[in-house]
Amino acid sequence: MNTRKRTKVPLLSRLGTASALTAAAVGASLLTPWAPEAVAAAPGMDALRVAASKKGSPYKWGASGPHRFDCSGLTQYAFKRAGKKLPRTAAGQYNTAQKVPTATRTRGDLVFFRSGQSIYHVGIYAGHGRIWHAPKTGAVVRLERIWSRNVSYGRVG
Repeated sequence: MNTRKRTKVPLLSRLGTASALTAAAVGASLLTPWAPEAVAAAPGMDALRVAASKKGSPYKWGASGPHRFDCSGLTQYAFKRAGKKLPRTAAGQYNTAQKVPTATRTRGDLVFFRSGQSIYHVGIYAGHGRIWHAPKTGAVVRLERIWSRNVSYGRVG
């Protein structure tokens, strides 16, 4: 009789470097439910880290890095480093982003500031009602509380 105590090793540990997608494709069951939102938000989280790393970089209209930024230049730069291509302007980024209700916004989503039907500013949502952004001439890239209710959220997939 075998008296050795058996411990359960989670499936993902046993799979080593195989991905959850590969495991699912071959019919393996996962111990934790798959969350497509987490996968979709991954580029946003990477972009958020890039934007935060640019803290203190000066604002310059029309600049898209790596040392100076305007608002859409910062978001374009951050998402490019995260492996995603975005248009150059805030309005262009709004038009290509997947719209997200305020209730389901997540860190790494884009935050678009509106005046009527026009988009005039963009930043990256950092959680707790704050964004990383390049605000205006004379300012620097910084973390700041969202100051307006006239905002929309978008996710880059």
